[in-house]
Amino acid sequence: MGPLSGLKVIDLTHVMAGPTCTMMLADMGADVIKIERNPGGDDTRRSVPPKIRGESAAFMMMNRNKRGLVLDLKTPGGAEVLRRLAKSADVLVENFGPGVMERLGFGYEDLKKENPGLIYCSLSGFGRTGPYKDRRGFDLVAQAMSGIMSVTGDGPDSPPAKCAPPISDITAGIVAAMGVLAAYAHRLRTGKGQWLETSLFEAALVQTYWQSAIALATGFAPRAMGSAHPLNAPYQAFEASDGWIVIGGANQRNWLKVVEAIGAPELAEDPRFAHNPERMAHLKELETELGRRFRTKPAAHWLAVFDDLGVPAGPVNDMLQALSDPQTIAREMVVELEHSTAGRVKAIGFPVKFSETPGKVRKAAPVFGEDTVEILSEYGFTSDEIAVLERDGAVVAHHPETTRQKVA
Repeated sequence: MGPLSGLKVIDLTHVMAGPTCTMMLADMGADVIKIERNPGGDDTRRSVPPKIRGESAAFMMMNRNKRGLVLDLKTPGGAEVLRRLAKSADVLVENFGPGVMERLGFGYEDLKKENPGLIYCSLSGFGRTGPYKDRRGFDLVAQAMSGIMSVTGDGPDSPPAKCAPPISDITAGIVAAMGVLAAYAHRLRTGKGQWLETSLFEAALVQTYWQSAIALATGFAPRAMGSAHPLNAPYQAFEASDGWIVIGGANQRNWLKVVEAIGAPELAEDPRFAHNPERMAHLKELETELGRRFRTKPAAHWLAVFDDLGVPAGPVNDMLQALSDPQTIAREMVVELEHSTAGRVKAIGFPVKFSETPGKVRKAAPVFGEDTVEILSEYGFTSDEIAVLERDGAVVAHHPETTRQKVA
């Protein structure tokens, strides 16, 4: 059931950063109740195409292993539902705009009065302090302001380039999950909950450790280097006769193996390339010398040679190649799930393997309001009370039988 089996999590998040956090907790066994707003739901339900039989692929990717509840928190009934859930929750995660939860009466100070053990996690664009605390944030903005876009691209004169995956969103979600687990460990020792928060901006900054080390040590801002490493060489992509590969000659031992692999012992004796500081100082010349040699043979040849010598190397895959790679399959990083309306769908697997309490991707993402009735019943609402909440628009419940009858 996973190491977090029994942990009750209220998920008041949307889009990417917050759902990443709660997805990690759910994959480790937590009972995550994803609360979507009424009307509209999570914005990723409209991040289409693609759809799979009418359901957003983006929403399904980020919300597996969660149960779905739809509430209008601005109605008395919807507010009452959330208060009842929060009284016995272990964790609440939210990524509303600054001050929204407080205005609704669900800030940390409000909820801890009845649940002092509550772990309350907030994600935002820039954090809850500092001159930008009231700004809204997106991954694009975080990548730009953190310096990431200045060091991403083909070279120092290339225009600013965004890292394609939303790394500040995903990193913020992972960092938030780490913070929740640390707060949970503290609560197990003391019985006390706490409020923790992080931001896309901070998550983006922690992706720049190497570039920040250079900037802080030298007073100069590093620039984009394509696929090359700012501190080690050769550590980048090279074009073979039929495609691209990457090699990691990131220390002297591996550099000498690279020279052996390509049959160019003279490069080891070249004073420009003798040691890493010299190789970094003459990186363009090094790229030229290696590049012309790599272009003489196919990628498979070079990868086989590097594998035999123990040099880290690999092909540059597209996404379909990466997702079908034998290592991906062996590590269960692509899994199949049965969705209640979309049928069989695929998702990214859980990246942490536990020997005693394995996590598992066990449930597809909920359709809009799929688990509303089940959850409300668990928290003591009668069928008549649920009907009133539905009538007043406080909740939305998915009724598959009614849906099928309408279709018929």
